[in-house]
Amino acid sequence: MPKKKSKIVLAYSGGLDTSIILKWLQENYHAEVIAYTADIGQEINKSKIIKNAKRLGVKNIIIEDLKNIFVKDYVYPMIRGHALYEGTYLLGTSIARPLIAKRQIAIAKKFKAFAVSHGSTGKGNDQIRFELGYYYFGPKIKVIAPWRIWKLKSRTDLIKYAKKNKIPIPKDKKGAPPFSVDDNLYHTSTEGKVLEDPRKQAPEYIFQRTVSPEKAPNKPSYVTIGFKKGDPISVNNKKLPPAKLLQKLNIIAGKNGVGRVDLVENRFIGIKSRGIYETPGGTLLMVAHRAIESVTLDKQTMHKKDGVMPKYAELIYNGFWYSKARFKLQKIVDLKKNQVNGLVKLKLYKGNVTIVSRQSKSKAYSVKKVSFEENKSFKKSKVEKFINLQTKKL
Repeated sequence: MPKKKSKIVLAYSGGLDTSIILKWLQENYHAEVIAYTADIGQEINKSKIIKNAKRLGVKNIIIEDLKNIFVKDYVYPMIRGHALYEGTYLLGTSIARPLIAKRQIAIAKKFKAFAVSHGSTGKGNDQIRFELGYYYFGPKIKVIAPWRIWKLKSRTDLIKYAKKNKIPIPKDKKGAPPFSVDDNLYHTSTEGKVLEDPRKQAPEYIFQRTVSPEKAPNKPSYVTIGFKKGDPISVNNKKLPPAKLLQKLNIIAGKNGVGRVDLVENRFIGIKSRGIYETPGGTLLMVAHRAIESVTLDKQTMHKKDGVMPKYAELIYNGFWYSKARFKLQKIVDLKKNQVNGLVKLKLYKGNVTIVSRQSKSKAYSVKKVSFEENKSFKKSKVEKFINLQTKKL
């Protein structure tokens, strides 16, 4: 009776990098590779993924729809925390890896695979994000990180290997080998090539889900987002499940040139990198969530949240979604989320987002107290005493 092949579960996109890795794993480990694709809202061609995997002899191809789970259990908690890494990055790539890693380990256990593998480069953050997730859910399962151990040291080497093994090489809009692109329902990131030089402007053709602000409509668009217990539940008074809600906001914001960021960031591993990020719907959610909190939460709670946000964002960026530290900060973030209910109306115009109105039944904001008209709800006589108390802190 022939000996059964050992198994490896590969996080497989169907693209160039992971197709090369799939072939390399087969050659170097003589194992059966199970191709696993998590559908988290990226631009996905299921038939192409299946075709490319089958061309390489893969028998088990798993494509799992995780869009609602991704938005509800990963994006929404992060929005509640107003997470911005280095004050700018909405963490679109960072937040996707923990879910993929969790499900990849679950598949590995189901098929009794001895190892999991990913396509993250040896210079990037994603290798850490994936592997911390692997360790949390499957500490005894072997991790194979090809970019750290193979002899292919550059994208040029990869293309040569692909040609040798007759693996299709995609082209970008200019007919050249593509930029490094990651996308999901929350964002799209683009890196590499001309973008590696921070002196050079990002070419317009790389943007995939936002129009140029200059070419956006000459009339503003308006959108109303409804919140319940801290999470968005509706767009323009229509209730939507998480994935469809974010998808709707992506379309509205993208048409108005909203959500572009050109960022040079400090990677966890110690180098700087430049990325172009498009997070149209996420940008609207971030603005709207802060707006609804401003009329539903007390000052102490808001300031406490703001105080922990940089560390909270850094933990997510560095791959510590499943860490005790992140869980602890999430409790602070969610302390009074049940009070965050209401509607926020936004105005979108040529890349800009402004708040039009906030509506809530919360009593945190009092029109009477803040009014310039004379009233008895606020005792001005106590202000002098309050100021005198503050002088003692000088």
